[in-house]
Amino acid sequence: MNEVQFSSSSLAAHIQTGRDGEDVAIRYLLISGYKVWERNVRLGHDEIDIVAFDPEDSVLVFVEVKTRSKESADFRPDLDLTIQKKEKMFRAARTWVTLHNFSGGYRLDVLFVIAGKVQSHIKQLSFEGEEDHHPL
Repeated sequence: MNEVQFSSSSLAAHIQTGRDGEDVAIRYLLISGYKVWERNVRLGHDEIDIVAFDPEDSVLVFVEVKTRSKESADFRPDLDLTIQKKEKMFRAARTWVTLHNFSGGYRLDVLFVIAGKVQSHIKQLSFEGEEDHHPL
């Protein structure tokens, strides 16, 4: 049986790419007028990358960040946005809302960061398999 092994340096690089993408996403949100409340919120097996408030729409926003260090047609960040990932995102948002007794409006957004820039921002992520991608 062949086992896949990862070196600690490649895993660290992958984690660092994700963190760098979240930093870019936070700067983008702040410049766009959002108020960032939390980052990397763990809720059991689920995680919310960023919790922010959008004052323009007066809603809480749970943001998923998908990052790639370089552009590649074969390795696009939206390929990771599977129905299973969406289910986890919606479950995490509902859990956060329940734990915080939050009664206001909220939505789920996705930011795609490629090569250090936000390439697109999906507002109000759909749950069914409909097309979500909205370029900037």
